[in-house]
Amino acid sequence: MTTTPPGTATRRHTVVDSPYGPLTLVAADGVLCGLYMTAQRHRPPEESFGAPDPEPFAEAVRQLDAYFSGELHVFDLPLRLEGTPFQRDVWALLQRIPYGETRSYGELAEQLGKPGASRAVGLANGKNPVGIIVPCHRVVGASGSLTGYGGGLDRKQRLLAFESKAADDTPALF
Repeated sequence: MTTTPPGTATRRHTVVDSPYGPLTLVAADGVLCGLYMTAQRHRPPEESFGAPDPEPFAEAVRQLDAYFSGELHVFDLPLRLEGTPFQRDVWALLQRIPYGETRSYGELAEQLGKPGASRAVGLANGKNPVGIIVPCHRVVGASGSLTGYGGGLDRKQRLLAFESKAADDTPALF
């Protein structure tokens, strides 16, 4: 996955169906910068999404379909992640959490070299603008509990169960 720097851009959006409800995809200058669920916390206002236009999203939709069918475990899309340097560092770590696995907020803070920053990691995780593709649902509390998720704990639980089952169904390659 590549990341392009933030800035002023022409925005377009489309809405696609998923097993987790409608997903609104947003692109800035043709590069995916948002994936939002219905009733998602920190969802930007609709008027910021730009004009409806499905064209910039063909590859993202193809990869999401493959993910939801259990065939794709790693997304390979250019992304334009707009946030603070700390948020972008956290989002980069999220992209390294393997499919079907979880990490705690504290583990991510340790990886960033900021062991006391688990709450800040949680806040950055919650502001992830490209849910599912940047897998913020793979972050759990220190005890393994499902704490917080911008898309709702029910969706988080369903996504983790889906990935766990799909990972278990993947034949071992020996």
